[in-house]
Amino acid sequence: MPTRGLTGTRIRARRLDLGLQQAELSRRVGISASYLNLIEHNRRRIGGKLLSDIANALDTDSTQLAEGAEAALLDALRAAAASPGGETAERERAERFAGQFPGWAGLVTAQARRIDTLERAVATLNDRLAHDPFLSASIHDLLSTVTAIRSTSGILAGEEAVDPEWQTRFHRNLYEDSRRLAESAQALVSYLDAGGNAEKTLAAPQEELEAWLSARGHHMPEIEDGAAPAAVVDGAAELSSASSSALALAHVGRYASDAAALPMAPFLDSVDALGMDPAGLAARFGVGLSVVLRRLAQMPEDRLPGPVGLVVCDGSGTLTFRKPVAGFDLPRFGAACPLWPLFQALARPMQPIRSWIAPAGRAPQRFLSFAVSEPSYPEGFDGPAVIEAVMLLHPSAVPAEVVPNTVGVSCRICPRAECPARREPSIVAAAG
Repeated sequence: MPTRGLTGTRIRARRLDLGLQQAELSRRVGISASYLNLIEHNRRRIGGKLLSDIANALDTDSTQLAEGAEAALLDALRAAAASPGGETAERERAERFAGQFPGWAGLVTAQARRIDTLERAVATLNDRLAHDPFLSASIHDLLSTVTAIRSTSGILAGEEAVDPEWQTRFHRNLYEDSRRLAESAQALVSYLDAGGNAEKTLAAPQEELEAWLSARGHHMPEIEDGAAPAAVVDGAAELSSASSSALALAHVGRYASDAAALPMAPFLDSVDALGMDPAGLAARFGVGLSVVLRRLAQMPEDRLPGPVGLVVCDGSGTLTFRKPVAGFDLPRFGAACPLWPLFQALARPMQPIRSWIAPAGRAPQRFLSFAVSEPSYPEGFDGPAVIEAVMLLHPSAVPAEVVPNTVGVSCRICPRAECPARREPSIVAAAG
């Protein structure tokens, strides 16, 4: 079959490498120089015997000339051009660039991946430095100890003589404070380096719970079969504290309640029939939308209609549960982007919100989100309403007529310019 695309570009590059003139190559293969010029600029189809003749004249294999650029490399180049700063890239020439300069194209995509990795690291470390209670306490302890050492050394270095007994006390204080400083610094460094990965360092009971659930794929076949929540939680090695065990027991208790209201087997059959339609599923089983959203995130991984993420927050907007999904960063400690549909749902209780969203600064990953907030009355009719919002995230292609809403992780590391909901300047915004 005739070959399109970069075949002409590769013919030209190979000819120049050999030092051949167009006239000489065209003479060898029996075509005009003007026709060869059109081929080399990808303006004429070429295949079959002519491609084979040109390959023989260039002392190469025809497949080397006809082979297109790797799809993954092209996708990576287009993704790099879609990121902030890529507005000046000639996207329509990505295939030519990849075919003519594959080494440079590989370098560009590798650097784009590196930048993406560093942005994620900045997001994680910023979140930790700003809101991690352990870091705050550790830094406060370090500063207090340094201040004590400075005060003591200032007294000893003063011009006035110090009573020998007090001098001995000051020396002892210096020794104890310096030892405490060394221990605190070592503990802080160990904490920062734990596991070699900032994203996997646990610092709170909620994170222990999330790590335990992640290891189980967020699916609990024992509960689906009717096991008691306590039997599932007891003895879990990942739950090292009483607080994390208590959180796990509450979570598994809700899981059991959801499983009783919406049994997994008929639910899976309905998902196969209706697809990702929370409203239709809720109507079929006569349950609330939040139950359906949670059950979609609890499906066995081999039955999921693609990856899904789940985020839950309380009435204050604090994230109380996270099931991450690749491509959509979730803050661990600080405040999230106020433009998330999750928070919009808080202002519209019982009103479902469906929208397509695009993470700011990310190459072209798009998500279909479903969000709803529902009140509960744990203390009865006269008690206060407790509001909780749930948001399901599902990677999805965006319909041509829809413009996705751009959202971020948190303001400090969001590259979106002129955001109407920005709380503070971004530390990664492009220089003006």
